[in-house]
Amino acid sequence: MDVEIVALLMTAAVAAGWVDAVVGGGGLLMLPALLVAFPSTPVAAVLGTNKLTAIFGTCSAAITYARGVKSEARVVWPAAGLALLGAGGGAALAGAVSSATLRPIIMVVLLAVAVFVVLRPAMGRVAEPPLRTPVRMVAAVLVTGLGIGCYDGLIGPGTGTFLIIALTSIIGLDFVTASASAKIINTATNLGALIVFALNGDVMWLIGVGLAVCNIIGAQVGAHMALRRGAGFVRAVLLVVVVLLVVRLGVDQFA
Repeated sequence: MDVEIVALLMTAAVAAGWVDAVVGGGGLLMLPALLVAFPSTPVAAVLGTNKLTAIFGTCSAAITYARGVKSEARVVWPAAGLALLGAGGGAALAGAVSSATLRPIIMVVLLAVAVFVVLRPAMGRVAEPPLRTPVRMVAAVLVTGLGIGCYDGLIGPGTGTFLIIALTSIIGLDFVTASASAKIINTATNLGALIVFALNGDVMWLIGVGLAVCNIIGAQVGAHMALRRGAGFVRAVLLVVVVLLVVRLGVDQFA
């Protein structure tokens, strides 16, 4: 591979790890870089390699968060179990369902999320324990585990962002705790999808492991910054990533 391509992939992996650790959405950077580097490679192999890269960074960020923030275990672990199954099912369906039909729906949801966050500036800045009713806890498990897990296996980009929004809006976690909790669930979604891609032979292992090291570096920097700077920082990055996700999906839809 050309030195320029290697440099592009390494830079993208570090940046994707940072974004994923703070608010999710690292696929915005990693997937385009892989597509540029491997234009003739089947898309499934690119998606599988992205999952291999991402799971290391997400897992390392989850460990870092766990040392400084207590996640909502009553939601996180049941959701992680469902997310493993949901993402595997989504990955298995990836070839049967046209993502083009889903993009407009996802774009509308993202725009609604952006408006919601802007109009509710207090959301996620402080925790809201009264929202953690039994019904809301079950809803959070189902939405983050099955719903978002399936989305991650099927399409992917923005999964961590959706997880954070769901956890803050449904059960009232602050943004930092939601980000810490989301990393555990996101690790499970990455693993579920990766297993399916690997069984289908759709993973470029050598380049994926190399990029995983870079992804871990970015994830560690991002997790420490989020813990140090707090919920306001996470909220600002979240809004930027949501806007970029809408632009990315719009380009894919109308290109």
